[in-house]
Amino acid sequence: MQQTIETTLLIIGGGPGGYVAAIRAGQLGIPTVLVEGQALGGTCLNVGCIPSKALIHVAEQFHQTSRYTEPSPLGISVSSPRLDITRSVAWKDGIVDRLTTGVAALLKKHGVKVIHGWAKVLDGKHVDVDGQRIQCEHLLLATGSNSVELPMLPLGGPIISSTEALAPETLPRHLVVVGGGYIGLELGIAYRKLGAQVSVVEARERILPTYDSELTAPVAEALKKLGIAVHLGHSVEGYENGCLLARDGQGQQLRLEADRVLVAVGRRPRTQGFNLESLELKMNGAAIAIDERCQTSMRNVWAIGDVAGEPMLAHRAMAQGEMVAEIIAGKARRFEPNAIAAVCFTDPEIVVVGKTPEQASQQGLDCIVAQFPFAANGRAMSLESKAGFVRVVARRDNHLILGWQAVGVAVSELSTAFAQSLEMGACLEDIAGTIHAHPTLGEAVQEAALRALGHALHI
Repeated sequence: MQQTIETTLLIIGGGPGGYVAAIRAGQLGIPTVLVEGQALGGTCLNVGCIPSKALIHVAEQFHQTSRYTEPSPLGISVSSPRLDITRSVAWKDGIVDRLTTGVAALLKKHGVKVIHGWAKVLDGKHVDVDGQRIQCEHLLLATGSNSVELPMLPLGGPIISSTEALAPETLPRHLVVVGGGYIGLELGIAYRKLGAQVSVVEARERILPTYDSELTAPVAEALKKLGIAVHLGHSVEGYENGCLLARDGQGQQLRLEADRVLVAVGRRPRTQGFNLESLELKMNGAAIAIDERCQTSMRNVWAIGDVAGEPMLAHRAMAQGEMVAEIIAGKARRFEPNAIAAVCFTDPEIVVVGKTPEQASQQGLDCIVAQFPFAANGRAMSLESKAGFVRVVARRDNHLILGWQAVGVAVSELSTAFAQSLEMGACLEDIAGTIHAHPTLGEAVQEAALRALGHALHI
């Protein structure tokens, strides 16, 4: 029998949640073992956030270059560009390698023992990894999530998930994206800009159904302009003879000839395959139920990130992981952020932080809602991107800001200002009275606050 490794903290999963928890635990002097079955960095670094942004950048550069084959108002002209997708993918892989190597180095620096292998939970204090027994005081579950599969579209061959979509060996002639949420649209837009024909099939009546229609309208407009066909209210029935079959609410069948089909209908918590059942933890739907300290229903068993349900965002997992390490070190902490920004890297981008106008009115709050269009922002004009706006939601009585939303080019970078203003309890006057640098997209943030107060200057 192999000897048992003993540790204070055992983390299952080396994604953004698990590795951040491990680094913080190491900093705090907590003996820590991290078990990862695949690559450090999890979905986010390897087959999610990072590689998708890299591919989106390649697509944007290629798209812009292709635009200059036509007469351009900027006075730039080029002959027709060529794309070597193998080199593009190699560049993306280089970024991923640098980041995952960096994570490994940080873990080592902070004295975390990393074990590569698949964990099997024995009980709340013991885990088996490929025959090696580990005993711990605290067990942290950070196993992440998987892409949801559709029974009528089993993955394989032309049917792919986001993982395969991020490492193409060739470009499809016609890509059909099943699912009009952020993952499907981010990748669909990228493939269209790389030169593929793209169609989107979505079961609900509009794209990005989790966002309000005012916010998604500029994205719908951009899809049309790019020539992406969108089939709303269609449920998929299968794929045969090179065609995707779907049906609308009236029973009309749609046949789309497609040489590749991307299934992007969401993600679900990864709770299978490591004997989690043996702990009989309280569940919250498909996710592990947690309290405001990320404790599960079993003492000293913790869960963070996607496995603990929505919102499935890497930055939420990181913040939770850092907090759990501090709680184990004896600090008093709770996970109660005022707001967590959600960013959609479509073109244009969308950011939502805090309450939307709809949520505020559902909660019976009397609010001022004001927006400022990028069409009136000098920096947006100079970036050739006048679509979109910044919107603020604030209480009418004391002007406390409850939420921000924005849609436009590069608005992901405004998410920092939005989140900070909410965490610091800013009022409209605070933002309106802060001098914003000119010319920047951020001026639209100040102007939205000014407009809510009734005196926008540039509209």
